[in-house]
Amino acid sequence: MPTRAINNEVLVADDAVVRVGREDIDLLRGRVRLTVRKRIRLCAHRDGASPLHEMFIVLDGATYIRPHKHLGKAESLLVIQGEADAVFFEDSGAIREVVRLGDYGSGQRFYYRISDPFYHTLLLRSDPFVFHEATQGPFDRAQTVFAPWSPAEGDAAMTRAFMTELAGRVRDYLRAAA
Repeated sequence: MPTRAINNEVLVADDAVVRVGREDIDLLRGRVRLTVRKRIRLCAHRDGASPLHEMFIVLDGATYIRPHKHLGKAESLLVIQGEADAVFFEDSGAIREVVRLGDYGSGQRFYYRISDPFYHTLLLRSDPFVFHEATQGPFDRAQTVFAPWSPAEGDAAMTRAFMTELAGRVRDYLRAAA
């Protein structure tokens, strides 16, 4: 499939009919470890102005996704490979809900869609985690709000501490919900 690189984390498919197969995902899996933030995506939409954004995303097991919410946008996620916990938060940072995710064969939930602006993140339970994400365009950074109670990307010590603490909170949440 002909693609062009926007940067080392973002590839864009240029075909009129975008087809994604195992070899495309394997290419992303091979490149993810070369990225600074340990994530890479193949965009099926041609540019940021597209009304529908669809992406195939590969996350290394060490990836930190800062909790964030999208203003005025829905988002869906479909698991292709691996396992993760999708964590949804109240504005205060309290856990609202945890969805255990895995591919179809895992017997876990393999899809979610959110229409309301909840802070959310992924707590990865596999390396890699591969998924398809869809959201409304056009892309506007101002429509993404990062949780003020979460550390910014780039501070490795703070993000490790935050993710360790979050993993404990998720375990407690899941025990209480069982």
